[in-house]
Amino acid sequence: MNWHEQNTKYNALIKNLFHKEDWQKRAEASRELGIMREGRAVNLLCRVLRSEKDHLVVNRVIEALGKIGDGRATLRIIEKLREELNKTKIDKHRIIYILEALKRIKDKRALEHIGFFLNSDDEEIKTLARE
Repeated sequence: MNWHEQNTKYNALIKNLFHKEDWQKRAEASRELGIMREGRAVNLLCRVLRSEKDHLVVNRVIEALGKIGDGRATLRIIEKLREELNKTKIDKHRIIYILEALKRIKDKRALEHIGFFLNSDDEEIKTLARE
């Protein structure tokens, strides 16, 4: 895929991410941006992470940010982790998406937050935090 085609695809995905009513289209756009590993999408994905209401789209955005692996996303993902921990019922799958993303980004600012899960009752989360 040449630069022009890639740029056209990128622009279409960003448009879908911000303007589609269908959550599946927004989730797919997030996933595709992660596969493309488009660094220029990081700030826009972080913006979506702050405003998106659908939990599946949020998970896909977190996953995409992890695949891109840019440290600019670390603080926003940590903010999402704090929000999740403050809920009365924690979503295990969201925690796993967050830990995997932070692990891929490899930002030292996340170590303190990942370390919290070393004493988790859930073996899967504990193993992921150790890695």
